[in-house]
Amino acid sequence: MLFAQPGSGARFDWGLAGAAELGRVCAALVVVDVLSFTTSVEVAVSRGMRVHPFPWNDQAAEYATRIGAAVAVGRDSVDDAHPWSLSPAALRDAPVVPDLVLPSPNGSAICAAAATTGIPVVAGCLRNAPAVGRWLTEHGYGSVDAPVGVVAAGERWPDLTLRPGVEDQLGAAVVLDALATVPGGLSVEAAVALAALASMPDVPAAVRGCVSGRELHERGYSADVEIAVEMDVSTVVPVLRNGVFTAG
Repeated sequence: MLFAQPGSGARFDWGLAGAAELGRVCAALVVVDVLSFTTSVEVAVSRGMRVHPFPWNDQAAEYATRIGAAVAVGRDSVDDAHPWSLSPAALRDAPVVPDLVLPSPNGSAICAAAATTGIPVVAGCLRNAPAVGRWLTEHGYGSVDAPVGVVAAGERWPDLTLRPGVEDQLGAAVVLDALATVPGGLSVEAAVALAALASMPDVPAAVRGCVSGRELHERGYSADVEIAVEMDVSTVVPVLRNGVFTAG
């Protein structure tokens, strides 16, 4: 129980292991993967699509066929027949489908695993962070008895260990800022994560300049970064229930 940060209403951790720890005791989880899973979920759900998270593997297409859904492909594999990908820019322009399987190696895998707990899992990003905070507090989350866990997805090193990402720490911090007044208060870990905002007054510039932002820019996906750094532009709160993200 100690590692789940007991006695606080809003808690913070990293990656799949952090989500598993907080998911054991929290009443709701927020997963933040700014570049790009949770941003892509917000874009797709805002357009009326139901999003099915799925780990990044070859079984995603088979699963999509089984449930009658479209499947997102890698950014570099988009074509006329497969216009959906993890790219928020691609999802903004692609045809709207009722159901979309959206695999990713980090955020989607975390959400798919967290869904097995049965608690609500929310997709948070810079675009909807204030709305996420409002939704959680309006639904009674944030007390010691019904705590919220905020999970920064992070990235992976080549050996598959967690690489904390600036973009996700800042995204989580903006969500925690919206939860700063919850009755149960912030855990020490959440308060330290929130403190990142005080030293980074220009969050969009920080995300553009961090390793993950620069990587996408160099690969030709600057539009994805620009969509991801649009702060507080959406009131849509994607909530994962029964394995599917829909508007909360």
